[in-house]
Amino acid sequence: MTTDLADRYGTPSRWRRPTAVSLAAVLAVVGLGWLGWAMWFHTTPAVTSELVSFEVMSDNETRARLDVRLGDDAEATCRLRAFAEDHTPVGELAFTPAGGTNEVVIRTERRATTVEKLGCTSEGQPRPR
Repeated sequence: MTTDLADRYGTPSRWRRPTAVSLAAVLAVVGLGWLGWAMWFHTTPAVTSELVSFEVMSDNETRARLDVRLGDDAEATCRLRAFAEDHTPVGELAFTPAGGTNEVVIRTERRATTVEKLGCTSEGQPRPR
């Protein structure tokens, strides 16, 4: 004795498969569109910076050179921090950079041995770069 599964369980609706395929295609397009936007947004920031060099001038002063690339009409704020030999922060500077190379002086409470770039931020770009 054989039974047909369609007789036993019924046949699936005719609209079910095309609807599932269409929904999957729409979700794939939306997902790929979001992925493309996220890649573009995070690879083209309004401001980027790079610490070029630093020089300890005295016990209370350290000079640093920072290369800043600004996007169109971007206003940024950059932060640098100076550390002593025992790795404690001894000075910090926040400044508004100009596009290109910026030379700044960090006032320190004692002799610094290194300078760290905390990064630059701009409106709409809260993550320092």
